[in-house]
Amino acid sequence: MATVSFRKIEKAYGPVKVIHGIGFDIADGEFVVLVGPSGCGKSTLLRMLAGLEEITAGEILIDDKVVNDLESKDRDIAMVFQSYALYPHMTVRDNMAFSLKLRKADPRLIAERVANAARILNLDPLLERFPKELSGGQRQRVAMGRAIVRDPKVFLFDEPLSNLDAKLRVAMRAEIKALHQRLKTTTVYVTHDQIEAMTMADRIVVMHDGIIEQIGTPLDLYDRPGNLFVAQFIGSPAMNVLQGVLQKEGGALAVAALGALWPVAGLGSGNHGQQVHYGIRPGDLTLAPAGIAAQVVVVEPTGAETELLLQINHGSQSQQLTLVLHGRTTAQPGDTVHLAIDAAKAHVFDGESGQRL
Repeated sequence: MATVSFRKIEKAYGPVKVIHGIGFDIADGEFVVLVGPSGCGKSTLLRMLAGLEEITAGEILIDDKVVNDLESKDRDIAMVFQSYALYPHMTVRDNMAFSLKLRKADPRLIAERVANAARILNLDPLLERFPKELSGGQRQRVAMGRAIVRDPKVFLFDEPLSNLDAKLRVAMRAEIKALHQRLKTTTVYVTHDQIEAMTMADRIVVMHDGIIEQIGTPLDLYDRPGNLFVAQFIGSPAMNVLQGVLQKEGGALAVAALGALWPVAGLGSGNHGQQVHYGIRPGDLTLAPAGIAAQVVVVEPTGAETELLLQINHGSQSQQLTLVLHGRTTAQPGDTVHLAIDAAKAHVFDGESGQRL
């Protein structure tokens, strides 16, 4: 196992800079997920750690040793790709053993490592099959097994589940998390799927346009997003956000938006009359006998929960909000409902910078 450190990392392709001075540390045995929209630089950062991309500026350290000039094969890392990258003419056993055979490892060690990885990943019945005879989930397990047999200091995963169907993604997510809990190997995982990030990570690094927006545990980012981008990116369905004006009167706090006052608990900063963004998560809105009026647009029952798409109209202004009920409702499209909000669950961001107040 190993620590990993990024120190003022920059990456440019010609005149175009895609990573802008990123720096953070990953502890020994930690599972860190890099998450962000397509093009934010997360896969580029992972490939620089793997030695597959050159670093324009800065340093990458593994176990306090600078690895900028080390070949990929000498960094003691193992990478699992989105595309599986299995050799079609080799059996599962030979695919898993290939990297050790290249190193001319002892045949007994190779057999022991392959058997151990196959047992961990339930691949024993598949060892003599070829990749074309496997399902997508089985192929991804073989790719993981090939990484495990190398017993690396660091595991790298580059969107490994994006080619799988929804049900299989959920199952593989649990497998990868269980694998990490068993092996305790330092792991860096890249995804654009924030649900994957929330369910798997010890810590999440949220990236956007080549910079880090926020680093924290999944629940830290969910409960206290540092800015508007993180607030809207983390959480599904996405946070509802309204533009309004902060009201501070007689010690009471609220945001005036869409002709109503939206309650706020204590803020770290902010001035009366300041332009702000008011955020409330869909699960933190509730229906009540009285409150802020909204019209039901769509009702989406999912079984245990019901998702309502609502619209609030005020003069020429209108905005849609999402509400998630833990249960069922008799509300129908076209009905008027009223919303109650727990002020402690509200989030307020500066209207200009987007930073949390």
